[in-house]
Amino acid sequence: MRITYETEGHICLIGLNRPDKRNAFDSHMIAQLSDALTRYEADSELRCALIFAHGEHFTAGLDLMELQDKLDKGVFNFDESQIDPWGISGKMRTKPIVVAVQGTCFTAGIELMLNADVVVASSDCNFAQMEVQRGIMPFGGATVRFVAAAGWQKAMPYLLTGKAFDAETADKLNLVSEVVATGKQYDRALEIAIEISKAAPLGVQGVLASAQDGVRNGATSALANVHSFLPSLFHSEDAKEGVMAMVERREAKFKGR
Repeated sequence: MRITYETEGHICLIGLNRPDKRNAFDSHMIAQLSDALTRYEADSELRCALIFAHGEHFTAGLDLMELQDKLDKGVFNFDESQIDPWGISGKMRTKPIVVAVQGTCFTAGIELMLNADVVVASSDCNFAQMEVQRGIMPFGGATVRFVAAAGWQKAMPYLLTGKAFDAETADKLNLVSEVVATGKQYDRALEIAIEISKAAPLGVQGVLASAQDGVRNGATSALANVHSFLPSLFHSEDAKEGVMAMVERREAKFKGR
């Protein structure tokens, strides 16, 4: 299997598992990652997903040799029943994703990060959005999300040249949430995933939905829509539990309803 799938409590652990090819994405790995994320989305017991990589490297990007004759045959087209790992087509996800990256993280790997909610990078990471050096262009979201995160003048030197950059630079460009010591990225990402999974699931999903609304439709539209989330949240069992936990000075135990 190109992708491993395990659960640990309310957390889904999804591993890129092609280490002999530096976890380069071929058509099988792309399909299996979509299947894993779709399975996570459908499981009401799971509250956060952690995407990580087996081996020394997160991913070398796309396996262009294997994908060369498939790029125009729908390998990146996902229907409304599937989660697109890069958030371009298919069903929109409603639950959070944390990513832990180490070693090489090129092209589609950066775009996978940019479509996640929290990214923990090992200090040894080596990044490159190098599509223009391969005769193509980024098509997994970098042309929009890289620019949105870093700003036009900071992003374009990397998008237009494909030159490499390190973890410290990725942090300065706002592409990652934090940088940790080499080898500590998985543990820190899991720690964050656990923290997310302890929060109220409906509240977390509301936060994501409103934030996604702002990104896709603009601030004015998203702000006008914020109050639409409130009635169902205020009347949920979790809201009552949150108040009781505060009054009783204990940790809340949310059930997602």
